[in-house]
Amino acid sequence: MTVLHEDNHLIIVNKRAGEIVQGDKTGDTPLSDIVKAWIKEKYQKPGNVYLGVVHRLDRPVSGVVLFAKTSKALPRLNAMFAEHNKVQKTYWAIVQNRPQKAEGTLTHWLTRHEKTNTARAYDKEVPNSKKAVLDYKLIASSERYHLLEIHLHTGRHHQIRCQLAKMGCPIKGDLKYGSPRSNPDGSISLHARKLTFEHPVSHEQISITAPVPNDRLWQEIKPEE
Repeated sequence: MTVLHEDNHLIIVNKRAGEIVQGDKTGDTPLSDIVKAWIKEKYQKPGNVYLGVVHRLDRPVSGVVLFAKTSKALPRLNAMFAEHNKVQKTYWAIVQNRPQKAEGTLTHWLTRHEKTNTARAYDKEVPNSKKAVLDYKLIASSERYHLLEIHLHTGRHHQIRCQLAKMGCPIKGDLKYGSPRSNPDGSISLHARKLTFEHPVSHEQISITAPVPNDRLWQEIKPEE
């Protein structure tokens, strides 16, 4: 676990692909418990450590995850994340198919399918659908792959994965959404690159960037810092 930022009210970490943010039916140790243990050891805290889950990333996704360390910060952060214009999320995605346009805005209506844990994108509103909007931009290419930078305007289930697939650019390794083969480690090549928001207590602007995974493709394709 890599800590990217910590203060009295917040802790922000760089999640590895494969980790779950919060406990689920698998029974695997969630990232929230790992962070609690880290805080407990660092500060030699007796008893339970308070930690609030503010948002989640899908298990095969890596990148920035924010937790609240105080009960004062948690409801304020929850309110900010509910209003998507208060938080700027930037993602990087590696795709095999180059998009027809180097940049653009995708608007779809998504339906969620619980049995398969997938979303489906439609060009027009359909029953039980929710509007999903994102901006994308091609920022780098290698011989076989392309790197897209994505800014979310809404926060829907599997939104980036589903909308990029609908555009004909499934994320590398994402079998659920049309990638032809999986990544060796079971990840998908989607990384929560940057999170920008107002601190819930001090009100200063916080902007945190997560280094990309340390594997050959990510290191080869990333733009020069």
